[in-house]
Amino acid sequence: MAASAKSLTNSNCTTDGDWTVILPRRGRQRRKDTEVEKISEEKQEPWAPTDSQKDPIRETALMQKMERYISKIENSQFYQTFRDQIETSILDYFHIVLGSETSMQMVIYGIGSIELYEPPCLQLSIAMLMKRDLNLIGNVEVFDPVLSVTESRVLEALGCSVMSINENGKREAVKPTMFFMPHCEAELYNNLLQANWKPDFLNNIVLFGNSFEAYEQHVSLCKNSPVLNSVKHILAARSFTNEIKIEKIPDDYYNAFHDSSWHFFSAVNEKELQFINS
Repeated sequence: MAASAKSLTNSNCTTDGDWTVILPRRGRQRRKDTEVEKISEEKQEPWAPTDSQKDPIRETALMQKMERYISKIENSQFYQTFRDQIETSILDYFHIVLGSETSMQMVIYGIGSIELYEPPCLQLSIAMLMKRDLNLIGNVEVFDPVLSVTESRVLEALGCSVMSINENGKREAVKPTMFFMPHCEAELYNNLLQANWKPDFLNNIVLFGNSFEAYEQHVSLCKNSPVLNSVKHILAARSFTNEIKIEKIPDDYYNAFHDSSWHFFSAVNEKELQFINS
């Protein structure tokens, strides 16, 4: 999510523009939990940070940095508008996904390096504020293959679990789950949909990430786009996806979330999903 994004526009398929398509990058993972969402063995890749040295000074500095970011964005116009939109336009969808459950797990894929880049800090801050302010988010799991030991320990200090398995985005939502994935690569969204290409699983998903509508618009104009092979399930899901774009706010924080949307998947039957080979 940090530095490897390639930007494409609807009018020009190769240059920077209004929205972001992020092409495949290796990585994702999970913590050891046998009761929640499941991952088949062939999807599991054990993971650990490449560095192994603990550094208390770095940890303290990074923790203080995250606390400053959370405090700043909490008082920003962007977060006030973001939270107001949830309360007025999104909350009912959350409750539909929850059904009889009282909370849903949050899975954060592709957060990027919170030590090196600002957008991951802003995105993590929003996730932490949502957990605090919404009484419907339970455990928070995080994965990105770029995470260091220092970053992992700070995430744990913030109340998150850092996964020890790279799921490659293929977690099956056997119970209500919010996937928080702003500015991830198209392949990761596609993997998530493919792994959950069943009505019961799709109906358990709340997805926050790149706009599916924007992917569809881009592909319709850019027939030879390199992203085409990575959006098969994204495009197929458009017919039963309720997408709500976040409101544009002219402040310093919006760019870390530009062209992001909430995605909810309305009831579908098996026949509607059979036309695409999952």
